[in-house]
Amino acid sequence: MKHTIPLLATILLLSATLPALADHRRTPVVEAVRAVSPSVVNITVVTTSKTGRSPFGDPFFDQFFEKYYGKQRERKSQSLGSGVIIDGDKALVLTNAHVVASGGDITVRLNDGRDFEAELVGSDADFDLAVLKLKDASRLPQVAMGDSSDIYIGETVIAIGNPFGYSHTVTTGVVSALNRPMQTNAGSSGSFIQTDAAINPGNSGGPLLNINGELIGINTAILARAEGIGFAIPINKARLVVNELLSSGHVSPIWLGVFGQDVDQSVARYFNLKDLHGMLVSEVYPDTPAARSGIRAGDIIVSMNGRTVTDKDDYLTRLFNVTKSESLTVTTLRDGREVAHTLHPQVLDKGMALELVRSRWGFDLSDRSSGSGAEVTDITPGSAAAKLGLNPGDIIHQIGNRRLASGIDLLNAFLRNRMQKTVLMRVQRGRNLYTVRLTL
Repeated sequence: MKHTIPLLATILLLSATLPALADHRRTPVVEAVRAVSPSVVNITVVTTSKTGRSPFGDPFFDQFFEKYYGKQRERKSQSLGSGVIIDGDKALVLTNAHVVASGGDITVRLNDGRDFEAELVGSDADFDLAVLKLKDASRLPQVAMGDSSDIYIGETVIAIGNPFGYSHTVTTGVVSALNRPMQTNAGSSGSFIQTDAAINPGNSGGPLLNINGELIGINTAILARAEGIGFAIPINKARLVVNELLSSGHVSPIWLGVFGQDVDQSVARYFNLKDLHGMLVSEVYPDTPAARSGIRAGDIIVSMNGRTVTDKDDYLTRLFNVTKSESLTVTTLRDGREVAHTLHPQVLDKGMALELVRSRWGFDLSDRSSGSGAEVTDITPGSAAAKLGLNPGDIIHQIGNRRLASGIDLLNAFLRNRMQKTVLMRVQRGRNLYTVRLTL
């Protein structure tokens, strides 16, 4: 009996302590996941395609294909991805552009099991970001926004997504590196957050969180040939893109107003350069950011925002990761000295793009009233287009790797190919479709 009271006291003491001990398991990671999970969504895109359909997107050709290749049949394909609610009142979801690139029917499932149809507000392939709006939804949970300019290498991060269809999978890791350059599927290069938190197919578009449960990045890619390396778009960059997508449905194409060429051996000898890095400025358009900042023909652009520019393609690629709201520091080499220029990019509007296409490539274009592509309306005598044999009435469906479905596609296609010596185009003349090479 004498041991009964102390034993009972010990049991009561342990019973009182157990809840406190259980609370120690609620780490900051647990609390962050609990807070953010309701705003993480699963995105399903179902695309319906017809077999036996002509590649021209024209009813005449569809009838021809059906006559000789049989009646068209519908085929459905499905893709999965992740997203995160950034505005619960407006029911807005942020995800990757490649998640919804197929253009099918979009369904978004919340953590509580509710399904909503979604419409695409806008997307941009170069930044790999898209904004969706859920139909008939309001007062939804939303993620807390963080600041990607205040990230420490080595700090704990959390990724939530739907890899391989397993909903709301949580992985943790650390920030491995910042401002990591990497090529995207669209050919642009961004400055990404690198993390060792496991990011697998299906995680795309999901949130990368700090230990406080704040959104600091959008998971966008994995390096297939390596393990433990994932990438996320910094949220500060994503915010600039989202603002443009919400206001106009796309990100405005920008340029600095320069044309240039690669630094080859002859250029390097002439300017007494140690290597072949950089882009030689061959022309500066008046009243453009480059002209106003003092950049001149003959300057060599050697870096942008502190990162070395290797050649003209690298220069162009860098610009596709810059929005109109940002500023750039461009360093040029002039008379053996480096000169830093601060520039604010200029939006290239459609009128200016058409004028540049006319002056540099030699043809005029106009939108079609129906169907994709742009119609050639005039050819400049003696131009590259005239030598190629383009005629008014030809339909240009693709420039480089950019298909022309709208006016914004023409702007992006010209910006990406404006310094190339050879430009591949898909041209329709009558009922025939050709791949042609425009040599400048």
